[in-house]
Amino acid sequence: QVQPVESGGGLVQPGGSLRLSCTVSGSTISRYIMGWIRQAPGKDREFVAAITQRDWPTDYADSVKGRFTISRDNAKNTVYLQMNSLKPDDTAIYFCALHSTISGIRRLATIGSWGQGTQVTVSS
Repeated sequence: QVQPVESGGGLVQPGGSLRLSCTVSGSTISRYIMGWIRQAPGKDREFVAAITQRDWPTDYADSVKGRFTISRDNAKNTVYLQMNSLKPDDTAIYFCALHSTISGIRRLATIGSWGQGTQVTVSS
């Protein structure tokens, strides 16, 4: 059973930074495109970012371009999301996803189970 575990969330002031991590068990991530999806309070889940198996190309939602950077370490079976210049609108639970295509992650699909996510709160 493919199972991601997200971590690194927390409370941060506007303009601050956080680095999220997602470690996957049950499969090797080198086979998959990896991505991040978030869900804000009272809203539907939305695509944030994706990265292909060999680190390029990457894909970002317009709302995070230039502020967020997705990266991966296949040896550690881990994907990261570096978030800079955080805004209150970035407040959400962040989930990582695995798929065979970027379009699959943009459709908010994942292979295996969803993790619990990690809460990011941007507030002064």
